[in-house]
Amino acid sequence: MNAHELLQRISLLEYHQKLLFKILNNQKLDFYKLIIENRISEEEVQKFFDLCDELSIKMEEQKAEGYVYFHPLFNEFSTSLPSNLNVFEVIHACMKQQLFETLMLEFRKYL
Repeated sequence: MNAHELLQRISLLEYHQKLLFKILNNQKLDFYKLIIENRISEEEVQKFFDLCDELSIKMEEQKAEGYVYFHPLFNEFSTSLPSNLNVFEVIHACMKQQLFETLMLEFRKYL
């Protein structure tokens, strides 16, 4: 293992440790648990949050235009997740942790 790989692993452990401390104070942080269990990096989580922000905006715009089906947004969401995350688990964990509630409620319809 080279120095760069070692630094990446240390960084991931530090990030997961921060999340664990949050979980200790609040047992409903299922999304964070999912992140730790699947060894998702902080950068990947930030990309996930950015994606959800973008999809939330798109959904609100489409609702304003009269759309009632958002399956294309769900497809974009599910194909953009890191490969080791299960879309079903992510949606339910986000809902329990109250992350992107409106978006996740809509996506739950397509599971």
